[in-house]
Amino acid sequence: MDNNLLSAIETNWYGFVVSIVVFGILFYLARKRVGFGTRVLIGLGIGLIAGIFFQNFELDTKAITTFGSIYVSLIRMLVVPLVFVLVLNSIASLTSLDYLRKIGFKTFAWFLGTTGIASIIGLLVALLFNPGHGIQQAVPEGFEAREIPTFSDVILSLVPSNPVNEAAQGKVVPVLIFAIFLAVAIIKVGSKNPDAVKPARDLIASLTQIMHQVVKFIIRLTPYGVFALIAGITAKYGWDTLQELGSVIVSSYVALILHFVLVFGGLVLLVAKVNPISFFRKIYPTIAVAFTTRSSYATLPINLEVITKRLHVSPRIASFVAPLGASVNFNGCGGVWPAIVAVFTAEVFGIHLSVTDYIILVLVSIISSIGVAGVPGPAVISTTVVLTALGLPLEGIAIVAGVEALIDMGRTAVNATGTTVTSLLVAHSEGEFDREAFNRNDDEDLVVSPV
Repeated sequence: MDNNLLSAIETNWYGFVVSIVVFGILFYLARKRVGFGTRVLIGLGIGLIAGIFFQNFELDTKAITTFGSIYVSLIRMLVVPLVFVLVLNSIASLTSLDYLRKIGFKTFAWFLGTTGIASIIGLLVALLFNPGHGIQQAVPEGFEAREIPTFSDVILSLVPSNPVNEAAQGKVVPVLIFAIFLAVAIIKVGSKNPDAVKPARDLIASLTQIMHQVVKFIIRLTPYGVFALIAGITAKYGWDTLQELGSVIVSSYVALILHFVLVFGGLVLLVAKVNPISFFRKIYPTIAVAFTTRSSYATLPINLEVITKRLHVSPRIASFVAPLGASVNFNGCGGVWPAIVAVFTAEVFGIHLSVTDYIILVLVSIISSIGVAGVPGPAVISTTVVLTALGLPLEGIAIVAGVEALIDMGRTAVNATGTTVTSLLVAHSEGEFDREAFNRNDDEDLVVSPV
């Protein structure tokens, strides 16, 4: 047998054996109930070590990177069906157009408005810190730089003409807009004849649960995908390259903190006219649970308690805004993070972004944030939508995957805080906020525990 062929088999065999051993370790940790974030970090650490080992001994990492490519492909597979079903479910769950216009409009306006502001803050901080500077990678094979479109082209590209064809082509935004039209139609018909849309609502609810389960299946692969992707990158570019990912963490938390203090604090002070320090003290249980569980859904029970018992918002407002916020309000995941990753990806792959691209980034961030699943990890879906709309390589998501778990804690805390802020603002505008009870500081004790 040819010596070159034997050498190739031998080096690939090393990668295959290492992958099996590492996957076995990560699977064992999962069975031992080791936390998801911890397993992601362990996968990152082992990937760094394996990558350095393979680089020093000049071994082929193709057997390892194949697993990373599979993980990225599975993420691509999810995008269109997931965002379509979740957006449809989020809006169609409203019971009537009157209710949508009165409470729903205000709620969505605050959710999407603050997400847009978060995207702008993330973009400005990313441009200031320039995460990705010093990390240079070749543009993936087959990738072609997209021509900068005119404003008219941008508007026309957002209007769906053939949703099925556009979904097949991976054009997410037109599919989202089509979902919004369907949802409003369901509400309109349902307000006149609830029985006529009951099968549709049941089907959408069922599909939503199924898609959530599919998301869980794929998100469980994240520690393995992180190991494979980081090992391949380390073997190719070395430790010095990965050190630059520290700028992604710093820029992300700077943007999240600015949004938390300036936007949330400013809205509470100027719109609801309450003391921001008192507000943040009262909602601390929500922040703590969100930060530790990294799940908006896991935070929902404690958030409802905080909104009604500590903020003294009426249960009617709380029961509408809080559950909706768990699947729609994602200032951190849908606003700050996609902007950071987009600028990072463009820098790493040497792709120029114009002012038009920045406008598209903000607009798509607002739209794609609707329906992001409130479980650890699926912020990658929103980011994928933004990168796809900008014509950027999805490999940028893979590069930052190893540090995403650290950032996700801050993102989820910002998401959950945004829901409490919106509850307060809507209740204040509707006269369903007990200001006197809020100012008495007679907060009821709450048991804070992960769900």
